[in-house]
Amino acid sequence: MKILVLNGPNLNMLGAREVDKYGIMTLDDINKELKSLADTIKVELEIFQSNKESDLVDKIQESLGNFDGILINPAAFTHTSVAIRDAILAVNVPTVEIHLSNVYSREEFRHHSYIAPVCIGQICGFKEDSYLAGLRVLTNYIKK
Repeated sequence: MKILVLNGPNLNMLGAREVDKYGIMTLDDINKELKSLADTIKVELEIFQSNKESDLVDKIQESLGNFDGILINPAAFTHTSVAIRDAILAVNVPTVEIHLSNVYSREEFRHHSYIAPVCIGQICGFKEDSYLAGLRVLTNYIKK
């Protein structure tokens, strides 16, 4: 099983930005934990981060026929990107949306996701554990 892990804008700054909301772990730390879990559950990962919406759309489009699922933290694009939404819809690859913080306890504009309605589910508010939970539920969904 192959899973594409996508990270949106500013996630490359984890560990240095707003640690009260996102924690002290860096994206590299999270990726190491994801890879460790992936090894345990026998899943192959490709991990990609970009601050550019078009790069993420390209990666989603490339997932068709190459990946069994997508784990995505679209970050700020969650609330703005019809392009990412449409790409997920177009490829029809099972996708789980994840967030480090609880977007529903933050500013009201963060309460709306363009991405969630085209995903099999959304996990938010558990910092790095959102990634681990997302990988587990996505792989379980695909196996069924």
